[in-house]
Amino acid sequence: MELPPNWTIRHSRTYNKDYYFNTVTKESRWDSPPTNDTDRVRASHLLVKHKDSRRPSSWREENITRTKEEALDILKGYQEKIDAGEDTLSALATNFSDCSSAKRGGDLGFFERGQMQKPFEDTAFGLQVGELSQPVWTDSGVHLILRTA
Repeated sequence: MELPPNWTIRHSRTYNKDYYFNTVTKESRWDSPPTNDTDRVRASHLLVKHKDSRRPSSWREENITRTKEEALDILKGYQEKIDAGEDTLSALATNFSDCSSAKRGGDLGFFERGQMQKPFEDTAFGLQVGELSQPVWTDSGVHLILRTA
């Protein structure tokens, strides 16, 4: 099997089995890496949680009490700023996202099908590079997703 660029096979002494390691991104995985970029995407997002989210707390708020409607209104406000060119998703995510990816400007890195919640995955794979989604609901809350690669 030919590996994608920057990937090598290493051996885990702990588990006594081989794994795959990316020498550039430092990612490691048990399954073989995707062989072409149509199998994976890179995206950033801004998440607004609500009281019915699967985990209604974040690095910003210990106990999130807003309703779904309030979360959507907040997210739409962010979307308007991005659409008007007043702000970027990265800047807004850094300051306001309820996801720990906020410290990376909302960047989630590369991911493949099956790694994200289905509505998020379907939207991210359906976007063109540089395209921003409409609000997307998952069990985590409501997101704006920007496909970056």
